[in-house]
Amino acid sequence: MNLDTSLSKSGLFEHANMNQSQVQAQIDDALHQMDDGELFLEYAQSESIVFDDGRVKSASFNIAQGFGLRAVQGEASGFAHSTQLDIDAIKRATQTVRALAGQGKSGKVNLAHQRPSLKLYNQENPINSVEFFDKIKLMEAINHYLRSKDDRVRQVSISLFGEWQLVEILRAGGEHLRDVRPLVRLNISAVVEKDGRMESGSSGVGGRLNYLGYITPEAWQAQADEALRQALVNLEARPAPAGEMPVVLGAGWCGVLLHEAVGHGLEGDFNRKGTSAFSNKIGQQVAAKGVTVVDDGTLEGRRGSIQIDDEGTPSGRTVLIEDGILKNYLQDRLNARLMGMTPTGNGRRESFSCQPMPRMTNTFMLAGNAVREEMIASVKNGVYAANFGGGQVDITSGKFVFSASEAYKIEDGKITYPLKGVTLIGSGPEIMQRISAIGNDLELDKGIGTCGKAGQSVPVGVGQPSLLIDKITVGGTEV
Repeated sequence: MNLDTSLSKSGLFEHANMNQSQVQAQIDDALHQMDDGELFLEYAQSESIVFDDGRVKSASFNIAQGFGLRAVQGEASGFAHSTQLDIDAIKRATQTVRALAGQGKSGKVNLAHQRPSLKLYNQENPINSVEFFDKIKLMEAINHYLRSKDDRVRQVSISLFGEWQLVEILRAGGEHLRDVRPLVRLNISAVVEKDGRMESGSSGVGGRLNYLGYITPEAWQAQADEALRQALVNLEARPAPAGEMPVVLGAGWCGVLLHEAVGHGLEGDFNRKGTSAFSNKIGQQVAAKGVTVVDDGTLEGRRGSIQIDDEGTPSGRTVLIEDGILKNYLQDRLNARLMGMTPTGNGRRESFSCQPMPRMTNTFMLAGNAVREEMIASVKNGVYAANFGGGQVDITSGKFVFSASEAYKIEDGKITYPLKGVTLIGSGPEIMQRISAIGNDLELDKGIGTCGKAGQSVPVGVGQPSLLIDKITVGGTEV
């Protein structure tokens, strides 16, 4: 029996030769008369392989383990973490957290806990699902496929990432929860050249499963073809227009704009502190009628899904906006308690060395009944943004700047030519009010999203149907 199989069955207490009853006694003592808190234990294996310029550029394997102990009183949190998994380290941590948390004010609110029953992914270690040299052969095959398919290909870059994470959460009173989380991701990018001009395209796929779903030619060829298609489209792209105009957004990955411009603003900590553009607006119209946005961590095998969050709350499906009306915020336990609301299963942390905070899981807009081709046909002069690249958002104002990695000019209701350098500039709350058509083609992204907040990164999913936004500022080089 290998280590990860043994760990998934026996757990971290046996792995670290710790007596769980002794640890429980320490936790009960540390959290006595506190409002909340938990012991979070983690063991994680991860690998990353990068293939570039026809060879393996880097390959790494990492094991991380440790615990984080948190005690919460009022708004104050005492937190200590260590890579040392033993009773002595936990005893030292209890002394630290009680001293720090004691600065807060009391106000205990009991939060009902349901035992998790979700089975969204298996416990197998994806890193062991394919031999290392078979992974290299896969990357060599992708490289050869793209270079032989089009003689304009100048560079092919491929990356594989796999992770197997075991977390255990111990709370005062003996509540003990466990989750085993697999995660994989394959990314392919291609650079093409024509007449001295070079452009790139990329595509990726991933989720909470093993590599086996991605190593068949049918699976990886689809991603390779998409990366090459985007690169060739960009090779023919013309300078983008500038000014206010209608924009049609594509389905799927374009939901990253929704994630950034709206999703972060609906996280509980920003709203408790009054720093979000959506603060104190529950029950108010914050988007056009027909707009319904949900955060759902219960989708089987999806990148952002979790069976329990990192505080032990079962994952759930939270309706944030319904028919344009703000209904809820995303909550961890601390902010839910202070706001008099219910935890939504969104308390997430990057690792044992970080404290949890409200974070998204899989956030997307539900489908409407419009047809994308009809949306495009209704636009006399505008832009169709099929895919997004990076962006920046100010949570307080909701203002954002996003770049489109694939976009097209719309003239007299028809897509005419690809565009380069399209930037969308606006405010999340304003754009949500300017949605005039919602497509019937809801798609989730292909499993590549990573969200950053306060220095912590966690895997997430995004999605949306095609959308028609009546007016948005497009930044480009042509007026």
